[in-house]
Amino acid sequence: MVYQKILVALDRSIQAETIFEKGLVLAQQFSAQMMLFHRLALEESSLFTYVGPYGHTLTNFSQAVQEQMTQETEQTRQWLTSYCDRAQEVGVSCEWEWKMGDTGRWICNLAKSWGADLIIVGRRGRHGVTEVLLGSVSNYVVHRAGCSVLVVQETPLLSDRT
Repeated sequence: MVYQKILVALDRSIQAETIFEKGLVLAQQFSAQMMLFHRLALEESSLFTYVGPYGHTLTNFSQAVQEQMTQETEQTRQWLTSYCDRAQEVGVSCEWEWKMGDTGRWICNLAKSWGADLIIVGRRGRHGVTEVLLGSVSNYVVHRAGCSVLVVQETPLLSDRT
């Protein structure tokens, strides 16, 4: 199979570099375009910064959300741009997108609207109750994507192999 458009879903884990590299190698091999995707996640705990005298949490919620959003979008823009720059240095056409919300749904929707014929996504190896409670983006994408999906398994630490 020949791939022309490869969507690479990245998060801020240490696995992101491996996922990006796999996408880059395949994009070079097939002379494909590459789209990088990242989902922004606001940290709710950082929005509540002041505890009043009676234990009540007070803050200007709207302002806190706006400040965090501005900071997170700028960091994400720089991060994704640096990956695209690396791809373009080796001759791979690259663009990026970020969204907020349901990661799996956004990956599938973006793949469809952009016309991706391959999605590359990571997997952390959650099983059982942990997967049910926290969800699995890779599982969602594998079962709902309209194109091929390459799941990159997180490499276990040496201490986890025993």
